[in-house]
Amino acid sequence: MQKMKGISGSTLKMIAVLSMLIDHTAAVVLRQLLVDNPEGLDYRVDFSFTYISQMLQSGFTGKVYVLYLLMRNVIGRLAFPIYCFLLVEGFEKTHNRIKYAGRLFLFALISEIPFDLAFYGKIGDYTGQNVFFTLFLGFLMMWGMKKMEELPDSLWMKWVGMGACFLAGAYVAEKICCDYGANGIVAIALLFLLRRNKTGQILAGCAAFLYEVTAPAAFIFVALYNGQRGVKLKFIFYVFYPVHLMLLYILMEMLFHP
Repeated sequence: MQKMKGISGSTLKMIAVLSMLIDHTAAVVLRQLLVDNPEGLDYRVDFSFTYISQMLQSGFTGKVYVLYLLMRNVIGRLAFPIYCFLLVEGFEKTHNRIKYAGRLFLFALISEIPFDLAFYGKIGDYTGQNVFFTLFLGFLMMWGMKKMEELPDSLWMKWVGMGACFLAGAYVAEKICCDYGANGIVAIALLFLLRRNKTGQILAGCAAFLYEVTAPAAFIFVALYNGQRGVKLKFIFYVFYPVHLMLLYILMEMLFHP
């Protein structure tokens, strides 16, 4: 069989995982280096040449903050758009949506303790919920939308039903404060609605993430996707999320609270 050009789903997942690891390493470990700010630096998300030059000349802490910006606000913004796209692909191609949804919910629960420890330093913090909850809500929303699409009723009734599914997903995402909140649900909804139009899907995805300057760049990789699954590493990618968060938390504790 002739090898298809482009990148497979497993390659897309690996790109997203690497981006996420870099992002979370900065958010969990480098953040601790920046908590004490003896230089009194003005931390802000600013990629202007002047600001970056000032930070690089501000000693060790300034250099760390530039690295933090690069890891979190440039490389780290690629992960979630790719995960949203892959969620839509998985929804369309799975043979068992009940198992798929159950798997997302299970790992949302498993990941909550490592997530709380890594980002909030304690178990049972409800300030925010991990990204698996966002993906789970997005999956349920798509399931509801799919059911609405299949109704034999009039077109406007289908769109009312689909709109209700979207609003329910966005409301719950905001209510439970899951990662990306309603913004994540908006992105998943757009990618789902345009799933049969690759160009439209990519443009809508870029638009959905314009509030994060570098996030639309993730769709360069999506454009290269060849529709093939690639290497079967499904559960490794699920397990990686809680495991890497726990390891980053342990590393942070060892370095800063020995």
